Amino acid sequence: MSTTIAHVRPGGATRPGSTATDAPEDAAISRKAVAAAVAGNALEFYDFVIYAYFAVYIGRTFFPVGGEFGSLMLALATFGVGFFTRPLGGVLIGAFADRVGRKPAMMLTVALITFGTLGLAATPSYASIGIAAPLIVVFCRLLQGLALGGEVGPATALLIEAAPPGRRGLYASWQIASQGIAVAVGGVLGVTLSLVLPPEQLAAWGWRVPFLLSLVLIPVAFYIRRSLPETHEGSRDQTGAQIVGSVFGKHRRLLVLGILISASTAVASQVGNYMVTYAVQVLKLAPALAQGSVLTGGIMTFLFALLGGWLCDRYGRKVTNTLPRVALLVLIVPMFLWLSGAPSALTLLGVSAVLAALTAIFGAAGLVTVPELMPIAIRSTGLSLVYAISTSVFGGTTQFVVTWLLAVTHNPLAPAYYVMVISALSVWAMWMLPESRDVDVTK
Repeated sequence: MSTTIAHVRPGGATRPGSTATDAPEDAAISRKAVAAAVAGNALEFYDFVIYAYFAVYIGRTFFPVGGEFGSLMLALATFGVGFFTRPLGGVLIGAFADRVGRKPAMMLTVALITFGTLGLAATPSYASIGIAAPLIVVFCRLLQGLALGGEVGPATALLIEAAPPGRRGLYASWQIASQGIAVAVGGVLGVTLSLVLPPEQLAAWGWRVPFLLSLVLIPVAFYIRRSLPETHEGSRDQTGAQIVGSVFGKHRRLLVLGILISASTAVASQVGNYMVTYAVQVLKLAPALAQGSVLTGGIMTFLFALLGGWLCDRYGRKVTNTLPRVALLVLIVPMFLWLSGAPSALTLLGVSAVLAALTAIFGAAGLVTVPELMPIAIRSTGLSLVYAISTSVFGGTTQFVVTWLLAVTHNPLAPAYYVMVISALSVWAMWMLPESRDVDVTK
């Protein structure tokens, strides 16, 4: 007689005493976990990164500063502000997921991102309400950052814990793949709006449309996440402070190396997001073509993240993490030299595709390595902090730093040099960690 499985067993294992007829239900629960994590994560990342795609127009709306780069740099600085509440979200929501469970934490992040997105979509311009406009925008970015800081840890932990044996890399890679979905959808909307609206209307109100559209999908995300399985009942005997203290104490070395490994993913992905601004501001290409780089990057991220997950399950975490980072380190300067020397649709889309593909492969492999090496009782908090700190320190400053470097040096290769340096740092950190493919994630 078949029994009913209430929860997914970590690593996809069947509960002691269950029968063979339980296996299809286990598989169905695992697929449901992937679908729920992907849907919510894609929506949240879409809301967050869409800001970067329309940074030029947002800067003119809320930060009317003179000079070619003035309003853009303030808009990008505000984009970066959203990264600096990520560590706080990682601490609060990550520890909440370790104490209470993955599902309630993932419901909370959807609620927070909703409020942040609504505020961005509805805030009047600086010309209408003055200084209140940029202040509201900054607050909304802080709220979005708080949500995303607490999203990645619980969602990735759930995917790893729900995965069948030998497929943890592929399951976790959906976390990166879902970000590719978000980028691709944002790219489609960006290209469409750039084609159907004249520049004046795009600057006046067109950039708000993608934010408003995402609000329609919020009820769908809530509904899907309500049906999530729970893969960790929580460690209620530990306080949040004890969990965080364990991450910074006993597991400090893993935390630091994880941050350095994630740094190249954060920087490379933000340079990819920056390609729209780079194409318009530096290469002087048409906005519709510039937005096409986003669509290309999103599609490549989706496809190659899944490839990266499959590769790290087959060949191991270290080699899949390292070789694509070395390839990017070697290729990034020649690619930007080609792009800046002959700006066109071919060069822009080609560079965007290679950058996104390599980043997705090592990003997917890196995302599964660190949580596999962490105990289940602190896994969500540990990964949340690794992700939040790396994206805050490195990713959150990338677009601002690159814009500043371009403004100061007038060297179109500046983004490439920055990626190269950070990639070398991540390669070193990766080789300081052991192989994690065969570790037991139930402990």
